[in-house]
Amino acid sequence: MHLLQVDALTKRYGHETLALNEISFDVRPGEFVAIIGPSGAGKSTLLRCLNRLIDISSGQVHFDGVNVSSLRGTALRRQRTQIGMIFQHYNLVNRLSVIENVLHGRLGYKGTFEGILGLYNEQEKQEAVRIIESVGLGEQIYKRCDQLSGGQKQRVGIARALVQQPKMLLCDEPIASLDPNSSKIIMDTLREINQNLGITVLVNLHQVDVALRYADRVIGIKRGQLVFDGDPNLITDQQIHQIYGSESGDLMLNLRERYAAA
Repeated sequence: MHLLQVDALTKRYGHETLALNEISFDVRPGEFVAIIGPSGAGKSTLLRCLNRLIDISSGQVHFDGVNVSSLRGTALRRQRTQIGMIFQHYNLVNRLSVIENVLHGRLGYKGTFEGILGLYNEQEKQEAVRIIESVGLGEQIYKRCDQLSGGQKQRVGIARALVQQPKMLLCDEPIASLDPNSSKIIMDTLREINQNLGITVLVNLHQVDVALRYADRVIGIKRGQLVFDGDPNLITDQQIHQIYGSESGDLMLNLRERYAAA
């Protein structure tokens, strides 16, 4: 049983740029999958195609038995409630409080009138508070988001995704703008969500060492093509070089030495 099925997914921008070239893979419920590759490989485009933030040129995406590729309007909006999205640059409304931003995760369940007025019931508010506390932001519930650190903002983004009650989280470079300590907190939080709540996680990462440490499975993308899909413990120097080219250098050796010393 697969939660996500991607079949020959292709994305073109105009006639010149081929961002994704017939990518195919399946994801089972509860997997933690890291998608790695150099900048410009197509990682962000891939995630945005999965929840149709951008349209697919050809191929199909099935999520939980539904052909996402064909959805439009209200049906697409409803489907997105099952797929939480976490962004590199947080995508928060800075002038609003933590809880107001988190409650925005419920907008997919609202009609137009309710959404414009921000009408949330007591159960939704209580659940938002519970989730905020669960990601360690209980003391910041009513603080404006522009008063938070980068790591705290990303945890608000995670809480906003969780309040949707999703079956899958798509995380687009969630630690790219963070310091090492904040990055560890975010990755630990995502791993706990995956293990404790059973939510499937797909996370784009440029940091190979982080992918190897946290993921059950690694997908490597280079120039819009899938070039590796497998167990992180089995990835070789040659495969890292295939994904990153000359950029890889002694990366794999350094990673192995780091794990041997840990």
